[in-house]
Amino acid sequence: MFIIENYSIAVVFCVITMLAWGSWANTQKLAPDSWRFELFYWDYVIGILLFSLLFALTAGSLGDGGRPFLEDLTQADSSNIGSAVLGGVLFNAANILLVASITLAGMSVAFPVGIGLALVVGVIVNYIDAPVGNATLLFGGVGFIVLAILLNANAYRKLTAQQQKVPTKGLLLAVVAGLLMGLFYKYVANSMFPDFKNPLVGKLSPYTAVFLFSFGIFASNFVFNTLLMRKPFEGAPVTFKDYFAGSGKTHWMGILGGVIWCIGMSFSILASDKAGPAISYGLGQGATVVAALWGIFVWKEFEGAPKGVSGMLNLMLLLYVIGLGLIIVAR
Repeated sequence: MFIIENYSIAVVFCVITMLAWGSWANTQKLAPDSWRFELFYWDYVIGILLFSLLFALTAGSLGDGGRPFLEDLTQADSSNIGSAVLGGVLFNAANILLVASITLAGMSVAFPVGIGLALVVGVIVNYIDAPVGNATLLFGGVGFIVLAILLNANAYRKLTAQQQKVPTKGLLLAVVAGLLMGLFYKYVANSMFPDFKNPLVGKLSPYTAVFLFSFGIFASNFVFNTLLMRKPFEGAPVTFKDYFAGSGKTHWMGILGGVIWCIGMSFSILASDKAGPAISYGLGQGATVVAALWGIFVWKEFEGAPKGVSGMLNLMLLLYVIGLGLIIVAR
């Protein structure tokens, strides 16, 4: 299987993760306005599962390093399979709330608040499990990102106050999503053998772990998303009949979103071998900056905001960049 050889390449893979995780939500924006996020999300999850399987059968099965995907899957212990699947279940619960928050509050709010919190929780949890990197620099970077989150939340409050909208629901969903999302990565990381060149009996390769993680997302979606279709956060309930009434282009847009996200997840997991789970996850969550840039400059989500909001957003982005820089040099 393909394995990353050094930290520099791992950082490049984390940057690709950042771009993928920060950009996939544009596919939801590009879907028709009438296409509810609950319907979009089915295709998104299918895209994640399909890419994880394709990646495992190709990059995860070629070469001499590690252990080929199918061989790895058949020898895995049930505890490690369960850990990877549980990571998918936790991620799915968090991500459904995040996508709902994007619908209600926009990318430039949902990502900085939700993913920013996920970064903070995820770095702490993963560092406790695998303390790789300089703790002062790593948590200093996290501190800058916390300040950026608070600035973004304040900017959103000022915008919604001017527009006479109630920000509570979209912001609250982003907070809950972030707290949950900070937990999923450790379960996937714990299911894998730590040195990807030297497989351990019962443990998973990164490719097998991502596939089982994706299966956990897919399986749990029949519970989480079906419930949400019946009792949505906003609007009337939707049915599977509504889903099958969507056009091929609309369905492909959701699948593309899932593929883009799963590219980011796969690259992040591969990078964790040389960077350590805390740094790999934390750097990948720089997706917040990418998503905020999309939301602010392309989708104009803060257009018409009151005086002072623009300065807050610029400072937020600066703090994020500083925080991410500290996370990178922590190794």
